[in-house]
Amino acid sequence: MTTTEDTPTHTTEACAETVFGWILGMEQTTALYVGDRLGWFRSLAQDGPATAPELAARTGTAARYAREWLEYQAVSGMLTVDDAAAAPDDRRFAMPAAHVPVLADLDSETVLTPFARILVASLRHIDDLLEAYRTGGGVSWEVLGDDAREGQAEQNRPLLRDALARDHLPRLGEVDAALRAGGRVADVGCGEGWSSIGIARGYPTARVDGFDVDAASVDAARRHVESEGVDDRVRVHHAEVASAEAGVYDLVCAFECVHDMPDPVSVLAAMRRAVAPGGTVLIMDEKVAEAFAPDGDEVERLFYGFSLMCCLPDGLSTDDSVGTGTVMRRSTLEEYARAAGFSGVEVLDDLENDIFRFYRLVV
Repeated sequence: MTTTEDTPTHTTEACAETVFGWILGMEQTTALYVGDRLGWFRSLAQDGPATAPELAARTGTAARYAREWLEYQAVSGMLTVDDAAAAPDDRRFAMPAAHVPVLADLDSETVLTPFARILVASLRHIDDLLEAYRTGGGVSWEVLGDDAREGQAEQNRPLLRDALARDHLPRLGEVDAALRAGGRVADVGCGEGWSSIGIARGYPTARVDGFDVDAASVDAARRHVESEGVDDRVRVHHAEVASAEAGVYDLVCAFECVHDMPDPVSVLAAMRRAVAPGGTVLIMDEKVAEAFAPDGDEVERLFYGFSLMCCLPDGLSTDDSVGTGTVMRRSTLEEYARAAGFSGVEVLDDLENDIFRFYRLVV
């Protein structure tokens, strides 16, 4: 009989190698955050190669720290160097063009630097998180602060502002037709407003009401709506969707927020009341497996990590929360939807994304 301890993948050496990789990843995530926040990645992408003194002068930072960071990024394979044997302050570092969309272009759908903001925000509050783990309490997005909120918004902005109306909604014929005809949209949990803005940009005659209960997100959303020039058709409400007018919206949507809600059933029920006859209730949430299994893929691991660091603590920061967490499986959403009065949940396989799944709730 073979025990778990006997299998080739469960050895001390394999475990040590895995954990060492985690430590390297933690270090690089911190450096990713530093490069993002200090503008080092963006300067290398936009202004070209630089020595440490040149990069420091461009960004108003200290040359000695810039040099250590540049060397670290080169050692890690993120940057190239023209002459490794040159004097330290004479080495010129460059960002490969293929790395720019991932590291420095916040409009790119492959950008990943905002993820580091969320993780660093969580680590700032590790004592609060530990206390929550001990007591069953929570740590809200409000407590996690600007980095968490802005990181979440920036990470999803390319999808919600650009790809949503360009690539996804046109595949839903009835939604596309309604919005092209000047339809109304209720965007639930709109955060900093990028989904509301994206719909308004993609459908110039549609009218969008965004709803969110986080004051800082609403303030940011209103600024973004104005700066994007859609304030004539987008209104952002510091309110729950329960306050929305009943039965008038052609599209009622919630993008990557249902799993954060302390009482998702009541919110889904309010969305059902808000949708017009023949309208669509659309949910986008994490693309996790149908059921738990210990051999989950990298996407599953990513979302379990975010659940521990921010989403589950945020959900549990409200009394009597169901505590869904980031890993909301289809069966869980179906349970919530049926309790809210929907007859079922349809997975929209035509709306493809690497980490998100789209659902239509059947009225």
